[in-house]
Amino acid sequence: MNSVEVRQDFPILNQEVNGHPLVYLDSAATSQKPREVIEVLKRYYEADNSNVHRGVHTLGSRATEAYELAREKVARFINAPSPEQVIFTRGTTESLNMIAYGYARIQLKAGDEIVLSPSEHHSNLIPWQQVAKVTGASLKYLPLQADGTLTLDDVRQTVTPATKIVALAHVSNVLGTIHPIKEITAIAHAAGALMVVDGAQSVPHMPVDVRDLDVDFLAFSGHKMCGPTGVGVLYGKRKWLDAMEPTYFGGEMIDIVELYDSTWKDIPWKFEGGTPIIAGAIGLGAAVDYLTKVGMENIHNHDVHLAAYAMERLGELSSDLTVYGPKPGKTRAGLVTFNLGQVHAHDVSTVLDAEGIAVRAGHHCAQPLMRMLGVISTVRASFYLYNTEADVDALVHGLSSAKEFFQHAIG
Repeated sequence: MNSVEVRQDFPILNQEVNGHPLVYLDSAATSQKPREVIEVLKRYYEADNSNVHRGVHTLGSRATEAYELAREKVARFINAPSPEQVIFTRGTTESLNMIAYGYARIQLKAGDEIVLSPSEHHSNLIPWQQVAKVTGASLKYLPLQADGTLTLDDVRQTVTPATKIVALAHVSNVLGTIHPIKEITAIAHAAGALMVVDGAQSVPHMPVDVRDLDVDFLAFSGHKMCGPTGVGVLYGKRKWLDAMEPTYFGGEMIDIVELYDSTWKDIPWKFEGGTPIIAGAIGLGAAVDYLTKVGMENIHNHDVHLAAYAMERLGELSSDLTVYGPKPGKTRAGLVTFNLGQVHAHDVSTVLDAEGIAVRAGHHCAQPLMRMLGVISTVRASFYLYNTEADVDALVHGLSSAKEFFQHAIG
């Protein structure tokens, strides 16, 4: 994969910020969009804009066909058994909340356990807290190793016959750790528990096969994988989707409506009440086409290479820089999270922005993990298919400038 050529597909990257060429290192927050996706969205609004599953006129038929074709594309992308097991949502957060409120809130009871890790994004933590409060179920946390990884022995010791749900991020959005989801799923299933996976940071960056992993639910977002904002996916095994209740109600998700009761359509439509995210889904379908063309294995290898290269280059800044997550020589996803001495992450980010380098600064929606690391916030640089080694070099140069600027707070 030639990332220099790929970069030309992303119009937004061809600009200067604060007098410097843009170096975009915040793809874990949201990815940029290739021209192909932008053009598909433009074409939909200019030529096919209509509601779906309703009118029989030509525009309605074209919009419906494109919308359902996008569902088929996503199903193939994650190797789902059928398109009906792909639910379009507003994003990972909504997908996880739908599982928590549409399934777990109904099925769990006092004495049941929900197993999580302390490194979860708030979207895969707060919904389970709320479920526990409502049902009387308890939360249990897997121990993290010093580098943020999980051991299968710890998983076996934590998951018990009382465990009903194990909910984990495939890839940590802070540490870049890649958890062995297939093996953890097998442990969960052996105990009779369901496996819920937050795929927000994995589906955009590596091949994800739901049948091979055998997960029960998978949630991910379109905007992190070259697609539009406001659209995401909930995948579930059919038996669990059939058992789930809708979490919002209205037109198009119904079968029969009486004055005092109603029945729902089959999956996936019982979860897509009202006018769905039509343009977003079609744009996501175009993003899937683009990523498939580049090759998910190629993207994964590229991300891992850039992360390793970044770890090597950041090591040149000596002890002034604290990097969190897997140590050099261990595989990490395409991001590095760090702090520069005692300098606040926001101040480091501001200096980098002055040189046209976009990074994320803050707690990354993972406050419990920040407390475990003993920090308030960190700086995160995240990579994607359009980044190059030159972007990493620019980051290191920018950090050298920041180190000099904030020397009083470092040395």
